[in-house]
Amino acid sequence: MIPAIREKYNKGFLKEKYEAFLKDLNAAHPGAIEFRVAETAIFVPKDFINKILDACESIVDIIVDHKFKELTQNAIPKNIKVPGSEQHSHFIAFDFGICINEMGEYVPQLIEMQGFPTLFAYEVLLDDVFRKHFSVPENFDCYLHGFTRENYIQLLKEIIVGNHNPENVILLEIFPRQQKTRIDFYCTEEYLGIKMVCLTELVKEEKKLYYMNDGKKTEIKRIYNRIIFDDLQQQTADVQEKGKILFEELDVEWVPHPNWFYRISKYTLPLIRHPYVPQTFYLSDIKQIPADLENYVLKPLFSFAGQGVVIDVTKADIEKIKDPQNWILQRKVKYADVIQTPDVPAKAEIRMFYFWKDGETRPLATNNLARLSKGKMIGVRYNKDREWVGGSYCLFEK
Repeated sequence: MIPAIREKYNKGFLKEKYEAFLKDLNAAHPGAIEFRVAETAIFVPKDFINKILDACESIVDIIVDHKFKELTQNAIPKNIKVPGSEQHSHFIAFDFGICINEMGEYVPQLIEMQGFPTLFAYEVLLDDVFRKHFSVPENFDCYLHGFTRENYIQLLKEIIVGNHNPENVILLEIFPRQQKTRIDFYCTEEYLGIKMVCLTELVKEEKKLYYMNDGKKTEIKRIYNRIIFDDLQQQTADVQEKGKILFEELDVEWVPHPNWFYRISKYTLPLIRHPYVPQTFYLSDIKQIPADLENYVLKPLFSFAGQGVVIDVTKADIEKIKDPQNWILQRKVKYADVIQTPDVPAKAEIRMFYFWKDGETRPLATNNLARLSKGKMIGVRYNKDREWVGGSYCLFEK
């Protein structure tokens, strides 16, 4: 995005240097990185990150409003509503596409957001290793608001572990060591001193939960939740049966509470009006189907990882939907071919990390990740056999 920096980086790029970087990155937790790691970071100018932060803060204004829970009371499917204190969402992720407007200017456009964690710990490792192998321009950093590696990890620990002993706090997921994001779980264990635990390993006694910690039955007082409940519903009958305990009254604290996955989600998009947020409507609110459907994308509210999304929408697609209240129609955005690479330019998405510590009135922007793509959509299946695509991160101009 900054031509002089991009030109210098590309000119100095060597495949051997990239391979050494990957080797070092994989050495931290061998076999844990299953996704493709891109050849470059994204160098983001100050004015562009300020545009993203302006949009994020505008959305945060809506989320911190006392009416927000009432506005999103129908966001949580009744069959997967989890009891317990919701407080606020300790984590929010905002996904922005780097797009181009009618004037030919680069602008961010919100694609999705989630009251749910993402690769918070892995991005620390990525920055550490990237800086060892590639030169980073002065005055560029992945951390925001004056955060450094050390106090970023400290804040993450304060939010996730809280006042508890780390052995009483777990990272909960379904078969965590098989997940594509497992590198983040290993990094979380390393940086925070908590264990990843599979849902199937939980032991319930009355209202308390336990897990076996090196052979010792240990009480769970706080759960760093990484289970996507839509994913739980796709599991085998025995795993789903085990998962039913999460819908019971339990003496545990959630970080974040699972209901925030739905409250801060695609469901929230129609509530937002901002230049960097594409117009979005609940399908059930649309009285007349737009004549220019080619400019819209159709998305189910309750799905994840892009499942069910209709890119090339037709009138027939809309008319066959039986539950329009569970769908949104979102104005398409035009991704910019913004990252110059040795062959064709890449498109990119930036995910902003917001952390919300107990006792604070608002969440705070802390860090990011990025994804590069040369396909029709961002994602592995659209980028097979391509180079200069995959997972990465941004270095922001201070």
